Amino acid sequence: MSVAISVKNLTKSYGENTVLKDMSFDVMEGEIFALLGVNGMGKTTTLECIEGLRKYNSGTIIVNGKMGIQLQSASLPGTIKPMEALGLFAKWNKTEIDHGMVSALGLDALKKKQYDSMSTGQKRRLHLALALISDPDIVFLDEPTAGLDVEGRMALHEEIRKLKAAGKTIIMASHDMAEVEDLCDRIAILKNGDIVFLGTAEELTNQIGRHCLVHIKTESGEETFESDNIGETVLRQLEDYKQRGIQVLDIKIDRGTLEQHFINISRGEAQ
Repeated sequence: MSVAISVKNLTKSYGENTVLKDMSFDVMEGEIFALLGVNGMGKTTTLECIEGLRKYNSGTIIVNGKMGIQLQSASLPGTIKPMEALGLFAKWNKTEIDHGMVSALGLDALKKKQYDSMSTGQKRRLHLALALISDPDIVFLDEPTAGLDVEGRMALHEEIRKLKAAGKTIIMASHDMAEVEDLCDRIAILKNGDIVFLGTAEELTNQIGRHCLVHIKTESGEETFESDNIGETVLRQLEDYKQRGIQVLDIKIDRGTLEQHFINISRGEAQ
């Protein structure tokens, strides 16, 4: 795979506050790549530096391809209507409106609405359509499903999968761990201005341990045991129940989720 985005030794400060500290990573062509981190860890600043929207102090950024950017907010006129905005952006980019995409994002039902009267979720969908109008090679999504209802989220996820299937590179920042785990090929977790993990969700699980909860239901009730070794825990508890003459009715294993691992790293509990 070729490199779509290369970031080397990126540093960005706001006065005396350094928010990005010598950060380096690559995004490969055709992958969905996520930046994760609690508020203030530099996700949006990193995206804006790559997009060319914010100056940085030092480092190099190379972007191989045309960019399409979905921002968290846009300065569209309050009275503009979705199709008017799409038509304007299409003229700027010398292209045609993709009405299939418009319909998939549910914007055809908003033709008569003015921008100021649209909900946050509706605006998000419009912002994505505007980002895709030029048929970009690389798509930037900053909290793409914030404010969307379940139906809107499903429609947007389907559009993201279609973009990947078409060979697009997608880099996103998100707080939705389930969304990231479902969509993304690789993730980078930011903490204190640097990347503390870079890889797949499975690699993260392997790195910090497969901590899980073992729920054992018996005729006496249900007990839960924390474990880093499922086999040892189950065998030990089954032997204990056998010796005490307690019948086991059911066993359930809850494996660690991406959200749990992310929280552990953010709190400094993972190595």
